[in-house]
Amino acid sequence: MKKNIDGLQFVIDHSSGVPYYRQIIKQVEMAIADGRLKQGRQLPTVRSLAVDLQINPNTAARAYNELEIRGIVNTQQGTGTFISDKTIELPQEERANILDSLIRTFLSNASSYGFELDEIVEYLKKLNTRNRGE
Repeated sequence: MKKNIDGLQFVIDHSSGVPYYRQIIKQVEMAIADGRLKQGRQLPTVRSLAVDLQINPNTAARAYNELEIRGIVNTQQGTGTFISDKTIELPQEERANILDSLIRTFLSNASSYGFELDEIVEYLKKLNTRNRGE
């Protein structure tokens, strides 16, 4: 399931084996590290995130609690949860490992439908050209 927040998209992979709360945490960390989430930005409410991702509210709350313990977010009672001023840097190797995992899952799924790597690459090139407005 997906939740899009002003250009930031939370996605839960139900088949990854990674607990949902950890997926949320990692996506927040990556969004801060690459600048998609800036200090002071408000995150969706626990309830809203849980409903949109179709997960248990306790799972969303656990992710936010862990983020708060790590100093990544600040929760203000009655106001919401906001990105703190903590700087997060993800090593290139960690980013590469995450991308590798995502690509392997994608390629496995695509090949199970009979798509060949050449077809996939060609389609991705077309998408990239369209997205750049060429």
